[in-house]
Amino acid sequence: MKKNPNHQLSTANCQPSTVVVANGKFPDHEIPLNVIANADVVVCCDGATANVDKHGIIPTAIVGDLDSLTSFLKSKYADKLHHDPDQNTNDLTKAIKWCLSRNHTTMDIIGATGLREDHTLGNIGLLPLYARMGARVRMFTDNGFIIPLLESQPIDSFAGQQVSIFSPNNLTKITSTNLKYPIDNGVLNEYWMGTLNESLGEKFTLEFEPGPLILFLKYLQR
Repeated sequence: MKKNPNHQLSTANCQPSTVVVANGKFPDHEIPLNVIANADVVVCCDGATANVDKHGIIPTAIVGDLDSLTSFLKSKYADKLHHDPDQNTNDLTKAIKWCLSRNHTTMDIIGATGLREDHTLGNIGLLPLYARMGARVRMFTDNGFIIPLLESQPIDSFAGQQVSIFSPNNLTKITSTNLKYPIDNGVLNEYWMGTLNESLGEKFTLEFEPGPLILFLKYLQR
């Protein structure tokens, strides 16, 4: 990633910045728009191609079963099509696998939320799987970004940043430092229980076992 005023993952690696565009709501907020504008590699789920094309963005690759592409787009991007007919996974996962197979291991996802709620929940729930597959992923929305955690670690933040913590495994015990509402060896049995927390500084830490966790971090409001 070349520019992002809320960058909160290290970008010290030398990989080209890679963006995966899913077939949800195309963003309006400047941060995800900057993410895609500054990307070196843009991989589209096939259903997102029309939106990407409408915004004047040339995709590096279009991945999926290709059933939602018009004949015009198939012709226009014929050299960028990568057909994956697997019916046991969704197009977002196909795009992530395509990136990993070409050694693009750090990815930002946009367009994965904002339309159908079932797709939104499904896409967010896949983030820990992508991390286990070896991907370093952030999912950007118009309000903030979402990351998976597989192990305890400090998180870059800023004072006053709104943070929500989701625990897909309700056996996971969590201890936090530098959050407004501390968690002390607690279990988040329900998804609402970890929402609307707040960072107290430039970093906060989550120690947990066994995991995973999913974090939502809100952008700085101006």
